[in-house]
Amino acid sequence: MRTSVSASALCAVMTCATAPSSSELQHFAWPVACNLGTTCFIQNYVDHDPTEKTLDFRCGHRTYDGHDGTDIRLPDLDFQRKGVEVVAAASGRVAHTRDGMDDVSVKVLGKAAIAGRECGNGTVVEHGNGWSTQYCHMAKGSLRVKPGDSVRSGQALGLVGLSGNTEFPHLHFTVRHDRTVVDPFAEAAAKGECNVGRSLWQSTLDPVSNYRPTEIINAGFADRAVTMDEIETGEIKQSPPSSHSAALVAYVRAIGLQAEDEQAIELRSPQGLVIAEYRAPKLPRDQAQYFIAAGRKRVGSVWPLGTYTATFILRRNAGEIERRSFQMEIAQ
Repeated sequence: MRTSVSASALCAVMTCATAPSSSELQHFAWPVACNLGTTCFIQNYVDHDPTEKTLDFRCGHRTYDGHDGTDIRLPDLDFQRKGVEVVAAASGRVAHTRDGMDDVSVKVLGKAAIAGRECGNGTVVEHGNGWSTQYCHMAKGSLRVKPGDSVRSGQALGLVGLSGNTEFPHLHFTVRHDRTVVDPFAEAAAKGECNVGRSLWQSTLDPVSNYRPTEIINAGFADRAVTMDEIETGEIKQSPPSSHSAALVAYVRAIGLQAEDEQAIELRSPQGLVIAEYRAPKLPRDQAQYFIAAGRKRVGSVWPLGTYTATFILRRNAGEIERRSFQMEIAQ
């Protein structure tokens, strides 16, 4: 989500500055206690395009116009409720904090209610030599630091939340040098450039090569029709099919979809027969997230016992770029 913060609070005014030399570079640890690609995903990167168009560091479009940070999202609100730590990406001193804002989607609150506080609950940590990091959308009451505190790299600052200008639980993480936004995936890349620049992530991390233009963030089975809201809240995971379920449904939610993408999902019985399938129309425009599902109602008195397999296929530019199969067992 777009994040901006009032100058009097968390966000410093941006100014132009000379790019630091290699000896002056700051390197960062991953700022969320999660496993990238399994328990967290990058929803948006820094926008490198100086116009109203978008461009991420890999020449893709996993961003939106003017986005100044990295959005690290959780798969659903169920993960957020269990508590996922936000940690200091480098050692330094806490410069600013804000807490007390409710964890409520901006779709519910409205943007007027959070005007000037779009970052939500969060903090800014200064690391010396002009470097700072900003952490936004943290959970209400979770901040464990205050201005003036010294923190070490990896130290818990609080928890991922849903405060401020966001519709899903995530951390908006911004790196600045001399008050100018720096993309930690591509430091020194000029506006309009991509596939250039230096990574600022610690050598033990490899998020740059893990870049994927599209990712599956949720996949599963349910005993009824599925909605996006139920996937987002995690509620749908509480409705697994059983032998007596009225229906059997497989679903997938993906992020980073593009115009003209073609998606399909099929559901097979333990005997390997296709019992349900759905082929979505070509997408008319890019989609930050999208879900599809396929299912059928029970015909007999019970579902046959055994392993049911769902397969999701994504095609782009006439080629298959994603295929994911997942299974569930009906044992009784």
